[in-house]
Amino acid sequence: MVLKALITGANGQVGEALTRLAPSHTIQAFATNSEILDITDGLQVTQIIRQVEPDLVINAAAYTAVDKAEQEKQRAFAVNCEGPRHLARACAMQHIPLLHISTDYIFAGNGTSPFKETDDPSPQNIYGETKLAGERAIRAVQPNHIILRTAWVYSLTGKNFLKTMLRLGFDKGNLSVVDDQHGTPSFADDIAEALLIMANKISTADKPSFGTYHYTGAGRTTWYGFAKEIFATVQKETGKEISLTPTTSDAFPTPAKRPSWSVLNCEKIEKTFAITPKNWQDRVRHVTKKLLEQQNLPNQKGIS
Repeated sequence: MVLKALITGANGQVGEALTRLAPSHTIQAFATNSEILDITDGLQVTQIIRQVEPDLVINAAAYTAVDKAEQEKQRAFAVNCEGPRHLARACAMQHIPLLHISTDYIFAGNGTSPFKETDDPSPQNIYGETKLAGERAIRAVQPNHIILRTAWVYSLTGKNFLKTMLRLGFDKGNLSVVDDQHGTPSFADDIAEALLIMANKISTADKPSFGTYHYTGAGRTTWYGFAKEIFATVQKETGKEISLTPTTSDAFPTPAKRPSWSVLNCEKIEKTFAITPKNWQDRVRHVTKKLLEQQNLPNQKGIS
């Protein structure tokens, strides 16, 4: 049986991965971006879901400009709260499930043990507030949902920390990166794979395991540790050394407060769906190598 999935935000990191990987999971993807579907327009959402007649909807659309959200609160709420509400309502009307991506930023960011799905949320910035509001809007309207919280997303496409580090590292050769924010890098392809596996399983189960889940890479690090792994791979692959210095968040003040601790506990998704998070270092090395190959950077090994 081939499932038909309407995917929103298909031009984003996870949305692109979902669209590309769907066929390998026997899922036909009907991909949309904001030009095709504005999820903040309730009427348009209802119309396109009726027109496409999908078996399920995967919402990868989001307002993700964390700092900008502090000044664009209304826009952030429209995309991250009202949009999911419209999707949930339309899905409920058509009796189809909604899968939705949320974030580690719904938590306060203090603590030393990984956050579980049942831990109390307490977002510290507008972006986190809007994503939490989106979760609550979905739960209020459509019981048949999966909310997947993830963190520190990177991929081969789009804007992300890994690509920024590569660009700055090669341009400057010397960087300072914060070492007091703890989390787990998560490869967009792995997040997409998890969602597609869940989509298939809830579509065939007699009693689907709807609810909230966490999924990130396995393990934890800091942004400094993340960068260190990137540049270690760069040196191994190209011979180029990039100097890296750990620093504190106070050295890089931002409009939006970042959580100092946002490690997520992923035991529930492993137990329920047999989805095992992949080692974050292995995935970062893999993607870094791919990006280096794409950029066709000169090999500097042996060059003094």
